[in-house]
Amino acid sequence: MHRRELITAEIQRLAEVLSKIMGLKLEGKPDEASRLFDQTMVSNFSLPVEVLEADGADAFDEWLKGNEMPPEKLDSLSEFLYYELGLSAERNSVIAPKLNLVYQYLSAHHKIVHLVNFHRQQTIQQYL
Repeated sequence: MHRRELITAEIQRLAEVLSKIMGLKLEGKPDEASRLFDQTMVSNFSLPVEVLEADGADAFDEWLKGNEMPPEKLDSLSEFLYYELGLSAERNSVIAPKLNLVYQYLSAHHKIVHLVNFHRQQTIQQYL
């Protein structure tokens, strides 16, 4: 039960960070939002920015498969990536394939398919 409480607390903290990032974007502070996003990727998900920003999804796929992240945390990562979509066509082309891999990984390795994620997978097809 203790592990579940820790994961729940971490997810709540990540939701607060995501809310802050979204608030910064709405306030017209995209540079601050981007810095906080990058810091969160590194510090909370151990996802190097260069892996996320790399062309293609091969490095990200390797990172995803080599990472022993619990499904709840992967779901949080998918939230962060989803809310990065729509900023620009260039950003969409970088993020969408990686987000799709997270959804596929959750489904194939953890047998987790959320209706929200399923709908989002359909939505991100326009960016692929």
